[in-house]
Amino acid sequence: MKAYDGMYIGGAWRPAAGPDVIEVVNPADEQVIATVPAGTVEDVDAAVRAARTALPAWAATPPAERAARLAALRDVLAARQEEIAETVTAELGAPLKLSGTVHAGVPVAVAGSYAELAATYAFEERVGNSTVLHEPVGVVGAITPWNYPLHQIVAKAAPALAAGCTLVVKPAEDTPLVARLFAEAVHEAGIPAGVVNLVTGLGPVAGQVLAEHQDVDLVSFTGSTAVGRRIGAIATGMVKKVALELGGKSANVVLPSADLARAVNVGVANVMSNSGQTCSAWTRMLVHRDRYDEAVELAAAAAAKYGDRIGPVVSARQRDRVRGYIEKGLAEGARLAAGGPEAPREKGFYVSPTVFADVTPEMTIAQEEIFGPVLSVLRYDDEDDALRIANGTVYGLAGAVWAGDETEAVAFARRMDTGQVDINGGRFNPLAPFGGYKQSGVGRELGAHGLSEYLQTKSLQF
Repeated sequence: MKAYDGMYIGGAWRPAAGPDVIEVVNPADEQVIATVPAGTVEDVDAAVRAARTALPAWAATPPAERAARLAALRDVLAARQEEIAETVTAELGAPLKLSGTVHAGVPVAVAGSYAELAATYAFEERVGNSTVLHEPVGVVGAITPWNYPLHQIVAKAAPALAAGCTLVVKPAEDTPLVARLFAEAVHEAGIPAGVVNLVTGLGPVAGQVLAEHQDVDLVSFTGSTAVGRRIGAIATGMVKKVALELGGKSANVVLPSADLARAVNVGVANVMSNSGQTCSAWTRMLVHRDRYDEAVELAAAAAAKYGDRIGPVVSARQRDRVRGYIEKGLAEGARLAAGGPEAPREKGFYVSPTVFADVTPEMTIAQEEIFGPVLSVLRYDDEDDALRIANGTVYGLAGAVWAGDETEAVAFARRMDTGQVDINGGRFNPLAPFGGYKQSGVGRELGAHGLSEYLQTKSLQF
């Protein structure tokens, strides 16, 4: 076990203000692998003051120079991908292959995309007799989750840096170690002191203090809808900007003309990836009644293959939450087609890959975000019924549509109340905006739309 000390504030590692620590547990074997400081009000205040001090110079830095620093950050992250992957596997439990390709690989692509955007974005434009300036919003408080710990930091930090903002990052307490690696990468990339600061700590303490701080101009939060509501209320009360990427209960709609086997296999893989701990996972599969039984069989068989191939969920608390939902599904009358609530291993926070059949739209497992390897298969009568079910939750983050003809799938996707829809297994695009409708959030991440979240406009009239 390694005991880490210090917060990254003002370009240096400095001792924490208080003695309390957070234990980091390996979810695969339940062993404590490290401790990090539990940040206090004093730590957050020091970090915000450092960011505020650094803001004028960084905001005035030419975009081309900001782009060069982002490119350097991308290169450092790329050079340290192996170390990043091993760290994510140790603290999150993700299989090493997934950690390498997704948890370590995607942040490199995102950082690179913002290096390019910073160099090409029109921070100034002419509109009639006015010049419109797109200026940094100021100091950003970035509160990030544990499910994609480095990606979510980079998805906030990279556009903030491209815009000319400074920031304080408060990572999730379950996965603080890769956040420390990010701070090291920032330092190695030559990003000026105080532009990026890191405070580890508990959400109700360090996170809340950061959201409430009067010198934070924008709060960017990714996490549960319940916490997002509280942060949104704080920001509204203080008249500051907020960006919220919250929960999801995404529908995977398989239209009658689709390649059923491909749609089901890709859909199951999507849910089982990262042990189901993905806010945009397609956890509700909607299949026409004439093909329903075949789809359930295919889904159960596909899920069974993942028994030894997925990692644990992040914590004992998360494991108990997911198993509680599985038990709730059984209690409400859903039929277990694969998996179940029983522990698949004696040690570690593992949950069996689970598929429910005979799920109706009003059931808890069809309405609430489970955040585990659990798929619900629902039947529909016709396209209007499928659309009603797909849109019938408080969420609207992501989804998928499968059809034999792309035009047919697009026509259905246009009617869905959700921020992102994959058509016949569409690939991840780091330049496309990501964010939700309804209670899935406010604002967008990634690409030019993500950059605009960190800008405010000023017009000069001539």
